[in-house]
Amino acid sequence: MEKENVQVRYADADLAEFKEIILKKIEKAQADLDLIKSAYMNDLNNGTDDTSPTFKAFEEGSETLSKEANSQLATRQEKFLRDLKNALVRIENKTYGICRVTGKLIEKERLKLVPHATMSMEAKLQQR
Repeated sequence: MEKENVQVRYADADLAEFKEIILKKIEKAQADLDLIKSAYMNDLNNGTDDTSPTFKAFEEGSETLSKEANSQLATRQEKFLRDLKNALVRIENKTYGICRVTGKLIEKERLKLVPHATMSMEAKLQQR
């Protein structure tokens, strides 16, 4: 009986390539998060910057929105960073790119676009 040759994990060279992609994404995501946080901190202490009363009144409505939006953005960005760092752990464990539902390899193209993916498109579509 001949065993079907099914690739159970990505080769080390592939994992190294994915690691590069993820490290770049982490760097950018961290920079984005720092930007969001500094914008949020600016919102909190901009009492003296704008002295025009009409501008001030107009600002206050949008200020609440921007603080809320910034907070949501920061939360989403932190989750994205956590997911990317988890992907690095999976690379170290050599379990990266294996669908957690089907156990099959996730397509390379998908991983290049969504390097923190833990499910193949097949599994993702089954969820709907």
